[in-house]
Amino acid sequence: MEGMTVMFRMALSSSKRAMLRGWNRLSRKTYSKESLPKAYGHFVFLLPVAPLPCLFYEAYGKNLLFRVVHAKEKDEDILEQADYLYGTGETDKLYKLLIQYKDSDNAEFLWRLARTTRDLSQMSKTVAEDKKKLTYEAFEYTKKALEANEACFAAHKWYAICISDVGDYEGVRKKIGNAFIVKDHLLRAIELNPKDATSIHILGLWCFAFAELPWYQRKIAAVLFAAPPTSTFEEALAYFLKAEEVDSNFYSKNLLMLGKSYMMLNNKNEALFWISKAKDYPAHTEEDKQVKSVYYYYYLGFYFLSCSQTSHTIPLSKPV
Repeated sequence: MEGMTVMFRMALSSSKRAMLRGWNRLSRKTYSKESLPKAYGHFVFLLPVAPLPCLFYEAYGKNLLFRVVHAKEKDEDILEQADYLYGTGETDKLYKLLIQYKDSDNAEFLWRLARTTRDLSQMSKTVAEDKKKLTYEAFEYTKKALEANEACFAAHKWYAICISDVGDYEGVRKKIGNAFIVKDHLLRAIELNPKDATSIHILGLWCFAFAELPWYQRKIAAVLFAAPPTSTFEEALAYFLKAEEVDSNFYSKNLLMLGKSYMMLNNKNEALFWISKAKDYPAHTEEDKQVKSVYYYYYLGFYFLSCSQTSHTIPLSKPV
């Protein structure tokens, strides 16, 4: 019995030695000098690696890639849902969806969150204290969006809008100083996406605001700044027309501003044509309703009075 035990141990030892010799031969064959890669004129010596860890890392890499693709698809689904809610005017639901991503490093989430937060601040039901808080929150989200992706045109556009809103709470000097920043970011947004009608429209608003600045405010601006921002109604009109060319009938306020610009340039027929279009625009948002109920009737009343005094017929369609 003892002899059999000794023989078994010898056989086992021999088997181990054979396995080791086999592995060494495999190692020498696999990592011989001829098969080793060269780097900078010297051989790069590799340690033999067992096949199972390689398979593990390959599986891990595939799993990681799958998770990245899956996360990207999930983000796209959420953004699609967000755009649907925005299109249907469900601002409260949209805010609840996007606020979950306030700490995201994805600019697409952040600028949409800024837009929605600002929309909430603009609603008539929002009290003054909350309006201010939401205005500053929206601005912070646009800053984060730009930090995440400077090449995102929408981040520049909403940064310009929100910094202008913030200026309303920080005095005339700050408001005028921010105007230069607003224009720079709008121009950058248009550079990144020349087909975005809203960026072009907002630049038209910027021009209109400084074109109609009262003389005493111009004096204040001249005292505060050596070269205060200036513009003309012709320049504003050019941007509003360009926005309409890029995306016809995209926004009720662009139609209204075309009418106001023509009014300031004393072109009554064109003014009334565009104001009539603003009146007929479907009211999807609260702003659309304001355009219909306030601006349209105010300016239409002005034109009825003006035309009756000059005995002109009011055109109901665009003149040829």
